[in-house]
Amino acid sequence: MNGPNEENLKELFERFLNSKQARRAVEDVQKAEQILREHPAPKPDKELIADIKVKIARALPRRKVNAFRRIAYKIAAVAAALILITAISVKLFEKSSGESGKKIATTSTMPEIIWESDDTAANDANLATLTAEVEQIESEILALQLGENNGNGYKAVTELEMELIEINSDFWKG
Repeated sequence: MNGPNEENLKELFERFLNSKQARRAVEDVQKAEQILREHPAPKPDKELIADIKVKIARALPRRKVNAFRRIAYKIAAVAAALILITAISVKLFEKSSGESGKKIATTSTMPEIIWESDDTAANDANLATLTAEVEQIESEILALQLGENNGNGYKAVTELEMELIEINSDFWKG
């Protein structure tokens, strides 16, 4: 150990120990460094390194599958929450419009008959299709969670993500 490092180490030890104990602690560190220099650690053989690399390569795809599953579950939960909030909002809107007796004047791209209907999803083909697709995705996610996909989890999750992306893009376009 060179001079400045030895002084810094001694100052550090003197913060916690008295001067004599600090000097002994510095000497112990110097002896330990000398022992480590005289007896270097053996290098691992190439077979061990190759085996470690193979284990890492095998573990990486499993982590990706788990990440895709987590993403799919989160997206499904958000989609279910949005559907639930929309359904509750529609019911509350129906109740509030019935109680006031006032008619709401709106401008919309949807025909008025659809808005006045009791079953909006059945009267609007786009909404009915979207509802059916969301319900199908929910059932597929439930099957994935319960392990009913016959070991095809990676492919099923990927397909599910693609379907959900397609539905979301169609929803915002139409």
